[in-house]
Amino acid sequence: MRIEPDLRARSLAVLSGRPPLEKVVTLNEKARQSGVEIGATKSQLEAWENLVFRARSESQEISAHAALLDCAQSFSPEIEDTSTGTVLLNLAGLEPLLGPLSKITCNLAQRATEIGFEANIAVAANPDAALLAAHGFPGVTLIPEAEEAKRLGDLPVDVLLESFSSDIAEAARWSETFDRWGIRKLRALAALPEVPVSERLGQQGLYLQKLARGGVLRNLQVLEPRQIFAESVELESPIVLLEPLAFLLNRMLEQVCTQLRSRALAVQELRLNLELATTQSNSCSMYTRTLRLPTPMLDVKVFLKLFQLDLQAHPPGAPVVKMHLSAEPARPRVLQSGLFQPVFPEPEKLELTLARIAGIVGEDRAGSVELLNTHREGAFAVQHFAPLEPASVEAKRKQSVNPKQKDMSLPVEDGACTLKEKLEENAKEKMSAVIALRIFRPPLSASVTLCEAKPVHMRCLQPDIAGDIVWTAGPWRSSGDWSEQEGWSREEWDIAIAAGDRLALYRLVQDKLGGNWFVEGMYD
Repeated sequence: MRIEPDLRARSLAVLSGRPPLEKVVTLNEKARQSGVEIGATKSQLEAWENLVFRARSESQEISAHAALLDCAQSFSPEIEDTSTGTVLLNLAGLEPLLGPLSKITCNLAQRATEIGFEANIAVAANPDAALLAAHGFPGVTLIPEAEEAKRLGDLPVDVLLESFSSDIAEAARWSETFDRWGIRKLRALAALPEVPVSERLGQQGLYLQKLARGGVLRNLQVLEPRQIFAESVELESPIVLLEPLAFLLNRMLEQVCTQLRSRALAVQELRLNLELATTQSNSCSMYTRTLRLPTPMLDVKVFLKLFQLDLQAHPPGAPVVKMHLSAEPARPRVLQSGLFQPVFPEPEKLELTLARIAGIVGEDRAGSVELLNTHREGAFAVQHFAPLEPASVEAKRKQSVNPKQKDMSLPVEDGACTLKEKLEENAKEKMSAVIALRIFRPPLSASVTLCEAKPVHMRCLQPDIAGDIVWTAGPWRSSGDWSEQEGWSREEWDIAIAAGDRLALYRLVQDKLGGNWFVEGMYD
């Protein structure tokens, strides 16, 4: 019912076993009122109208029980994992913090409703009395101390046997014995004398009588807390389209986020595992998609849209028969904005915008640039964008290394004409000033004429850059990554070309492996 809330208004029976021998293992109150009994086969119930059947799913039961434990841990640090669907928690000492017991139980019931449960809650002085009252009374029940026998007396004996007997056959024998004795209510069992009960029913019968009186005292078997936030769904029929898959995914995201919100946590990473139906073209039965968020978030709509965009770009390729969603928790990010600081976009909207851009241009073309650990010019990789905190940005700025300074000494040829000397002197003065290199992306292909291993003439078609080289500086040679498949070796020159009454300065590069020349940039 947590995955399909609409079933709460209908008669529901859960089946277990192999067809056609499926039997009812549990049912809701509406089905019980219509006459459906546990143990009935599916064929026996075909005459019932408006009765909905669902197959038993162990993964959904585990997810639901984990959510129930997390709900209890959000109120008390001492809880006991009693059985599937049943949790005991110690409320002693919590009244100064959470208010009176009536308020605590109402808040607990509201929290259980938020995560998809219709819980029966009972408060008593000892654990077993509270457990018995929760199984027997609907809603919220408060039993004052020393009034356990009085309040539990109206419950039928079957509630006691269902609550504390793990063996169905043994429960049936006890029920038959009490029926022969004429004991229908717990009040009648509690009123029997202890000695005859011990003589005829033994220690087990005496223990059941103490439970009926609400007089068994024990300590809770405290469960160690586990930070597990996950939901699972087994589908009745395989899902092919994205729309019904997103409908179920939205429900699972709501449940996970509700659990995290109750623990004051946010989501750092979401992992979706899809079990696929086996087909001729698909041999892998599992398909996994992971959303690694740049900052902790807790927005169901954003998560759903991110998964939709991701699944549109990377479809499973086969019908989905089972879904499992898990979340990695993290402390939510808290930022204090300043009056004079620029307003940054919200992380949720920014992540959604980046996902949409990546869906259009490709995942490897949207993100933040990260320099690679190499001396190769312009080597970088595009990483998923994750904004840095101001402190991290300042630390990286302090650790940054100044760019390399090149030796700009200019050789002068003997016997050069006066005009050539003046041009070289102007080039020296221009290069000695603080200038910037305007990088051409991509580099411009060029044709270069050499004289004594130095470039003396260059022609570049697009744009039209051509002329004699009146000044050169270099070469600066570098190479690397020889152990990799893509080794590189390059030779750089700074050159000056006369353009009318002025000089144009360029960065000229030769790929030593391919022998090609490129104009990499222009000095402003």
